[in-house]
Amino acid sequence: MTQSAPATDATPAAALPLAGWRILDLSSAVVGPYATQVLADYGAEVTKLEQPSGDIIRWISGRSPTPGMSGKFMHMNRNKRSVALDLKTAAARETALELARRCDVFVHNMRSSAIRKLGLSFDELRAVNPHIVYCNIVGFGSAGPYADRPAYDSILQGGTGLASLFAATEGAPRYVPYVVVDRSAALMVANAILVALLAQGRSRQARQIEVPMFESYAALLLSEHLYGATFEPPIGGSGDRRLLDPNARPVKTRDGYICITTNTDAQVMALFDAMGRPDLKADKRFNTAINRIDHIGEFFQIRADEIARHDIAHWQAVLARHDIPAMPCHTIDSLLEDPHVGAVGLVQQVRHPTQGTVRHINVPVSMTGYVPSLRHHAPRIGEQTRDILRELGYDEARIQGMLERGEACAPRD
Repeated sequence: MTQSAPATDATPAAALPLAGWRILDLSSAVVGPYATQVLADYGAEVTKLEQPSGDIIRWISGRSPTPGMSGKFMHMNRNKRSVALDLKTAAARETALELARRCDVFVHNMRSSAIRKLGLSFDELRAVNPHIVYCNIVGFGSAGPYADRPAYDSILQGGTGLASLFAATEGAPRYVPYVVVDRSAALMVANAILVALLAQGRSRQARQIEVPMFESYAALLLSEHLYGATFEPPIGGSGDRRLLDPNARPVKTRDGYICITTNTDAQVMALFDAMGRPDLKADKRFNTAINRIDHIGEFFQIRADEIARHDIAHWQAVLARHDIPAMPCHTIDSLLEDPHVGAVGLVQQVRHPTQGTVRHINVPVSMTGYVPSLRHHAPRIGEQTRDILRELGYDEARIQGMLERGEACAPRD
């Protein structure tokens, strides 16, 4: 269930909380672009600096009505403008420095050796902009032996231990079908940039931020699964057994799957009543949280056996009466038809100038006084190159010369 038009009560761009901040984004793929989109949604002016070939995510994430505008790219690059420069040329590097001189934040996810070759290291940008916030997204922290190694989400799912968690439930490691490391790191990037911008109110010095993807996700995973190994000596070892039991999954009903969570004693006792098993309320295996952890496999197996007796509609009604958290197990397609998704306007159909009708995912967070909106559709490669070069004071002859020599790139139409 998708709405067909954006909200009409959107806050004007100049009144959004990050209005006035300028971000030059040289990052590609997922982490940097998603982070800067979060900031762009709240008013930051984000210029996406691309090579003439474009961000790789334009091409590796499925087909689109016109080339280079994949669905995943569209969902991470709205509210930005694109300038395409061939940074292998001296003229383009000079232009990039001019853009950096005018911005508040510079973001990239290149290796340190590569960014130095382009003349865009922290020291080089600080020399032309003494107040810049310089954010470097890396696979591994620069202080460790893995520094400057390439890193991708699947590599880091394995390296952080996430993939191995599935061995407990499925017998072998596997990847989560979602770039969870990238997306988590992106939110850390956005958070770090916001903290640095707040600090600029006290001291206008240049600041360098390093966000390592490996350590960022390892910290999240360890906080969840270090568990008994938190203590020295360990108490029961690592791994949250409530999450790692083979039956810690959506529960099969007669006609599909339902997701049920019972964390408190009251919820567990209510579940026993809902399942018609009040006898279990006196069972010492399940009467406290600690006891349930020790017998979690038995608890989940009883739950699975009882839930299998009826269909989803039955359990939704019964569990709701007992105030037990539960939802059907959606597919991606059925999620779009969920009445709550439609009511809050999370997904809307809008017209893109080159891609036709597209599904736009709105900002889910609400904030008093601010309603973020779709101000700019995700751009084509170099869609605003000419406009951005004009803003730097380049005349038409200089712009045309850069385009003809391949130092810059812009759509022909």
